[in-house]
Amino acid sequence: MMTACVLAIGACIGRAEATGCNFEIQGEGRVAAVVDARSLRLDDGREVKLAGIEVADKTKAIAALTALLVGREVTLRGQDDTPDRYGRQPAYAFLEGSEKPVQSELLRQGLAVASSEVADKDCATALMAAEAEARAARSGTWAEATVIKNAESSADILAGIGRFTVVEGRVLSVRQAGATTYLNFGRNWTQDFAATISRRIVPAFEAAGLAPKSLENRKIRVRGWVEARRGPRIELLRVGQLEVLGGN
Repeated sequence: MMTACVLAIGACIGRAEATGCNFEIQGEGRVAAVVDARSLRLDDGREVKLAGIEVADKTKAIAALTALLVGREVTLRGQDDTPDRYGRQPAYAFLEGSEKPVQSELLRQGLAVASSEVADKDCATALMAAEAEARAARSGTWAEATVIKNAESSADILAGIGRFTVVEGRVLSVRQAGATTYLNFGRNWTQDFAATISRRIVPAFEAAGLAPKSLENRKIRVRGWVEARRGPRIELLRVGQLEVLGGN
C-alpha cells in the first residue's frame, strides 16, 4: 500500500486521512498561548510541540495557530510522549470534533511542509496529502518557485546547509560505496547533490517497490536536512522522504 501512496498520493487520501495520525490519546487541555510557530502552551503549563511538520512561514504560522487554537480545547495524540530537550511534549493536536490534526491545516495553507521524521505510514501519507493540496493550489510558501530546490543547483542547495529542504530532480546514476547507496543527480560526485541511503535502510525501500537501482533516470522529490559531505547531501532514513514524480 505504501508504494501506491508514494507514487500516487491522491489515491490514498481517503483511507489515510480517515486513520492518519489518529494515535493513542496522550492528554487533553485548553490552549493558553502559542509559544512559537509550532509550539503551544496549555492552561496547566504543559508545552506541546506539533509533531510531523517543519514550518515554512513562521510569522503566518504563528498567526494561524493563534486564531485557530487559543482558548480552545485540544486532544493530544501520539506514539511517544517523551518530552524533547526543551521539555515540550511532541503530539498531534486535534480540536474537539475534528478527525484531522491541526498540522493538516497548516499544511493545507502552505505554512508548513511534511516532516521527514514521521515513521507511521498512514500518518505520513495523510500529511503528505495535505501538503500536496497546498502545492497544487500554490498556497502559502508554495507560491514561491524557489521553495523546491532544483537538484542540479548544488550551490543553491548547499546554501541551505542545516535546514530542512525539498529537492527535485532526475537521478542520473545509482552507486554503492561501502555501506551507502548514492542517488546521484550530477556527474561530479564530489560537488553535485546526492541523496544517500544506508545499507540497513535499503530493504524498506525495496519492500515499498522503490529499490534504489530502479530509480535511475527517474524524476524524484526528496526531503530532509541538508548536510555537506563533499557536495550537498540529504540522508534518506524513511521511505516517505522520497516521491517518484514521473516515468523514465
